[in-house]
Amino acid sequence: MKKTIALLFALNFSVLVLGQGNTHNQTGGKFEGLAMKPPMGWNSWNTFATNIDEKLVKETADIMVSSGLAAAGYNYIVLDDGWMTKERDANGDLVPDPAKFPNGMKSLIDYVHSKGLKFGLYNCAGTQTCAGYPGTRGYEYQDARFYARLGIDFLKYDWCNTKGITAPEAYTTMSNALKTAGRPIVFSLCEWGDNQPWEWGKPIGNLWRISGDIYPCFDCEFKHPENWSSWGFMKIAEMRKDIRKYSGPDHWNDFDMMEVGNEMNDTEDKSHFAMWCMLSSPLFTGNDYRKMSKETLAILTNKDLIAINQDKLGIQGFKYSAEDGVEVWVKPLSDGNWAVTFLNRSDAVKKVNFDWKENTIKDADFGYEADFNKNTYKIKNLWTGREAGTTKKNFTGELASHDCITLKLSL
Repeated sequence: MKKTIALLFALNFSVLVLGQGNTHNQTGGKFEGLAMKPPMGWNSWNTFATNIDEKLVKETADIMVSSGLAAAGYNYIVLDDGWMTKERDANGDLVPDPAKFPNGMKSLIDYVHSKGLKFGLYNCAGTQTCAGYPGTRGYEYQDARFYARLGIDFLKYDWCNTKGITAPEAYTTMSNALKTAGRPIVFSLCEWGDNQPWEWGKPIGNLWRISGDIYPCFDCEFKHPENWSSWGFMKIAEMRKDIRKYSGPDHWNDFDMMEVGNEMNDTEDKSHFAMWCMLSSPLFTGNDYRKMSKETLAILTNKDLIAINQDKLGIQGFKYSAEDGVEVWVKPLSDGNWAVTFLNRSDAVKKVNFDWKENTIKDADFGYEADFNKNTYKIKNLWTGREAGTTKKNFTGELASHDCITLKLSL
């Protein structure tokens, strides 16, 4: 009898012990409150890919301050893929490329910080980055401590070469590693929306990409030889359905770095910027500041459009209607105000004649409503900076191909 009891106890204990490996669910531990408004800054990838160096970063920082970009809110400089050597050192640490950064990464970060700006780096959840440099898989806590020692403020974390791991688990591990390292670092999840990060990313990261890479065109798909695609900005704007309810302060849907100033015309750049502001996307420029035109700078520093993006309510806009090539996008703002963008998707000039009283705007996700029969709003055209009457009268205008008009409606 004693032997039977002992055997049963041993079997039960064995089951308990063997089952323990599946009883713990890892939870995310991001630094809260680091991105209560969509982050703004510059990222090196769109224009420079891996052709980055110390001189570029310093010149970018200098121009960011002298041009008024920093004053407008752009305060992160993020070095994307290609900042490190192809091998880790003898201790397993990442090595900033000494040819590209002869004075060391810490010295460069200190320079950026001395300008009143913040600094970010890139890595990848897989064994290698997308460009073939050392990835973080298996080195999460070591790399997090390395970033903390350098003093970075932002980490973009990609999803190449990740066979055999799951996105929620991989990003949770890195989130916890950053928290354990102790330095507050904005965590940017970049797994392209393939695993629906909006459903699980809120406790893990401060923002998450919702698409593959952007391409400098209005509405195209650019097919790469390696069997993947980059997307025009309107393709990205409409790529995901029903995800706006997941976005908000400190947990943003990220529609990718902007292509303003890269290959499109000024009209398309203007619409691109307006859409990113309407969508509450993080605003990261991806152009070469050293070659920036005055038109590009004016678009990027439009304080009224930036205010729409940075509105404290933090609600992503949505498409209200589409008719004859003209779309109407709307975004609830704080204090009962609204932003409205008329966008011409067509290749022809279009007239706008919008009867406010025939259109009651309802936000099904967040419960906001604009009833123009009950309330009269003052209208400001945010591209011209001029007052444009009230909602008592129809709004009329003309739109060139791919152009937009963005209005603020104020009670």
